[in-house]
Amino acid sequence: MTIDPRSHTPVYVQLADILREQIETGELTPGSALFSEARMTQEYGVGREAVRMSPHSAPRAWSTRCAGTAALSVNCPRRRQVEVPPGTSVVARMPSGRKRRTMQLDEGVPVLGIRDARGDVEILAGDEVELTRPPN
Repeated sequence: MTIDPRSHTPVYVQLADILREQIETGELTPGSALFSEARMTQEYGVGREAVRMSPHSAPRAWSTRCAGTAALSVNCPRRRQVEVPPGTSVVARMPSGRKRRTMQLDEGVPVLGIRDARGDVEILAGDEVELTRPPN
């Protein structure tokens, strides 16, 4: 994945997406140090401001450490496994602004509405759960 300067998506969001993808694919592991701010500007061809802003676009993915430097570390929360038995339906949607604030979700994170066989609905943050099927 590379930064596209002509994209309508802000550069810092693209950088955050690249780092998130590296975390999800295992290229970056929890606790591993990322490049310095200077190295990231060279590596991805972006300005320092984009590097400084990128962690704030995905605060659940990583956190700042080493005050005074741009060294970052990966801090991935474990996803909770939610079993989806027969008769259960799942709908993914973007939350309203109010729901996003209530659930303290980052911008762009979907919610999952899980309706069980009785009709009860549970709303979960899409980035915090992994849906599984019961064993056959």
